[in-house]
Amino acid sequence: MKARNILENKKRIVIKVGSSSLTHKDTGHISIARMELLVRQIADIKNAGKDVILVSSGAIAVGISALNMKNRPESLSDKQAVAAVGQASLMMIYQKLFREYNKTVGQVLITKDLLEHEGRKNNTINTFNALLKLGAIPIVNENDTVSTEEIEFGDNDNLSAIVACLIEADLLIILSDIDGLFNSDPSTNPDASIINEVMRIDDTIENMATDSISKVGTGGMITKIQAAKLANEYGIDTVIANSETDHVIYKIMKQEPIGTIFYS
Repeated sequence: MKARNILENKKRIVIKVGSSSLTHKDTGHISIARMELLVRQIADIKNAGKDVILVSSGAIAVGISALNMKNRPESLSDKQAVAAVGQASLMMIYQKLFREYNKTVGQVLITKDLLEHEGRKNNTINTFNALLKLGAIPIVNENDTVSTEEIEFGDNDNLSAIVACLIEADLLIILSDIDGLFNSDPSTNPDASIINEVMRIDDTIENMATDSISKVGTGGMITKIQAAKLANEYGIDTVIANSETDHVIYKIMKQEPIGTIFYS
């Protein structure tokens, strides 16, 4: 087995955080405390000389909260309208929190079709590199306001892997309400145990993934395995961990056995 001490030398890190990690479970409204802890950890990693890119879900969840809606919108136009409100509010919160740690953020909204246009893809890569060179922290989300079924990523797990590949990251960290990969479904099997290390994602590993979808998110373990597999193909190690673990990012970077690591 490989040792997690390889994480110590990672210089360019993509961190993905899901909607369920940013909101209160009971109400679905944004949790400032959770966001503040996330921002503090990212700012500290940045201070340690790392490049950090944050892929953040939450636009629709924040929009629902801002508009005092009781239910998640169902029509495409309503989702896009709510996302437009929510994305602006989400970035405002991030900007305020990061400023407390003297960090500057930049918003990058993308759609899947950029992968089909070499010019747009290169422009996106150049924008990321310019933001990082300037010392800013890019905050990425799918452009929900203009996305349609044909051009949407569908979930930010795969989006985070694509961003990691585009910018040639060293490490992808996927944070959600899932502890990691279990050898069976922990919701139905109390004896299920977490798999700390995966050397290669094969059919056996993929079959362990359960497609459980949270109330506020859009992905389950299947999309996280897909993201890890893509990142691994580009030589990017990936860690899937629970955002509710105390100081989870610190612990991952200190090589503690948190979550599941997928070696490339």
